[in-house]
Amino acid sequence: MLDTRTFDIPRFLAVLPLFSDIGGPELERLAKGCQLRRFERGEMVFRMGEACDSFHVVVVGQVKLFVISPSGQEKVIELVSPGSSFAEALMFLNKPYLVNAQALADSLLLTVHRQAVMEELEQDNRFALRMLAGLSRRLHGLVHDVQAYALQSGVQRVVGYLLRDQDCESGPAGEERTVSLPVSKATVASRLSLTPEYFSRVLRELETAGLIEVDKRDIRILDGKLLAAYRSG
Repeated sequence: MLDTRTFDIPRFLAVLPLFSDIGGPELERLAKGCQLRRFERGEMVFRMGEACDSFHVVVVGQVKLFVISPSGQEKVIELVSPGSSFAEALMFLNKPYLVNAQALADSLLLTVHRQAVMEELEQDNRFALRMLAGLSRRLHGLVHDVQAYALQSGVQRVVGYLLRDQDCESGPAGEERTVSLPVSKATVASRLSLTPEYFSRVLRELETAGLIEVDKRDIRILDGKLLAAYRSG
C-alpha cells in the first residue's frame, strides 16, 4: 500500500480525467480539501442513508457500490477501480447516500470534500465543465447498463462482460486472451443482474462450446471473434 505521508495529492488529481484541465494553483487549493483514507477488505466506506458531504476517488484497491433488497438479496450497482470516482452527483444534491459502499480489497481512497469543490467551482468555470463531463459519462454508462439488462439475454451480458476491453474486430482469428475476474463470480453475476447459478451455467455453456476455458477466476478466451459471434447468434 502507498505511503500516505509522501503521497502527492495535487499530482494524483492532475492525472484524473475530472481534473486534467485544471492548473497547478487550483489543484493545490483543491488538495487542501482532500483526505486520504485507508479501508481494509470488507470495511464499509459508507452506508445508505448517511449524509453525503464529499465524493471519493479510488487510489488503490476496489470498491463495491450495492443495495440490499427487501428480501435481503444484494444487488451490485457498480465496481469502482483505481482512478475512478463515485458519489459526485449526490454530493451536489446535498442528499444522503442512496447506496452502500464497501471495500472489496485493502484500499486507499481520496475523499474530496464538498466545500473545497464548491469554492473551486465559484472561481473556475473550466472546473465546472469538467465536473459536468464526468457526471455525463457516468450517466451514459448507467443508461447503457439499463439498456443491456433490458434488451440483452443473459448469455449476451456475460459475453459482453468478457469482451468489454477487447477489440475483436482488429485482432486475428484464433487469438487467445485471458480475463481475470477482479471479484468473485457471485459479485460479477450481481453486477450483470444475473443469479450466481445462471452466471456459472453460462460459463459452462461457453466452455462446452469450445469458446473459453475456466480456471477459477481466470477465463481464457480461445477466440474473441467466435465468442463475439456467439453473443449475437
